[in-house]
Amino acid sequence: MRWPSPEGRASIAQPFAGSQIVLSASSRTAGAIDSLAWNGREFLNRFDHGRELQSAASFDGYGECLNPTEAGSDADGMGPESTSRLISLRVQDKRLHTRTRMAWWVEPGETSRECPKGPGGYASPLSDAVLTKDVEIGVHGVANAIAYRATFSVPHAFASANFEVLTGYMPPDFSRFWSYDPRSGRRAPLSDGPGEQPVPVILATEDGAYAMGVYSPDLPQAAHPDAGFGRFRFPAPRGPEGNATVKWNCVYRHGAGGPGPYAFTCYTLVGTLEAVEAGLSRLHAALSGARTPGSR
Repeated sequence: MRWPSPEGRASIAQPFAGSQIVLSASSRTAGAIDSLAWNGREFLNRFDHGRELQSAASFDGYGECLNPTEAGSDADGMGPESTSRLISLRVQDKRLHTRTRMAWWVEPGETSRECPKGPGGYASPLSDAVLTKDVEIGVHGVANAIAYRATFSVPHAFASANFEVLTGYMPPDFSRFWSYDPRSGRRAPLSDGPGEQPVPVILATEDGAYAMGVYSPDLPQAAHPDAGFGRFRFPAPRGPEGNATVKWNCVYRHGAGGPGPYAFTCYTLVGTLEAVEAGLSRLHAALSGARTPGSR
């Protein structure tokens, strides 16, 4: 695979509020996004191959034991290479396009605490599921909005599926969790959960100088009216002492399905807390035809 830079990185950028939003994918993570920066601040925690800004799926209630993951496997740890395999990469203007054959998160025959049914029954650490993603900065007239269009090519039939279309792992000082309803313009404190709720989530620093939010116009799903946007705090995860992290996600659920493509779009926004709120409202208005809260 030929990368735009000799360091094995591909980046796109967009001016916003006196700085640049710079989004970058790497060979280390098989094309998954492992850096998102604005105004001198990194928004992502890329400690291992399970964090980053990436996609994953799980099937049939097996949790992490049937869990193809874009950036790689748990066994990849902090290493420089990924079990996932990048198939193609294209960068054009403010768009990044990749196709990646995803690794199983848990090694064949092994389990984790998040494997309620035991081993997943696969023999290779590399799954046959392929993620195609198209990422664009500055969409629908909202300069700080990033569109993330993901298509999961699933090779097998399944009884149920959870598509974590997009998740963002962040440094722990993004410690304030908020819900924000772009229809009403109302922000409210959100508990640690962990878990999902039906309106967009924002994670922000204590002073609101930096924030990151998530939105998808088709959430919540009718069959899951109380879910879709998750938030989680991990104050003492595995690894070196002090390696805490927080995360948000954008999740779609599917009942029984056959082999084929499953496509979804989620948006993430960065900036100050105020700018993320304003961007969420404008994005919602653009995609739904509704008026921005406070407009006449």
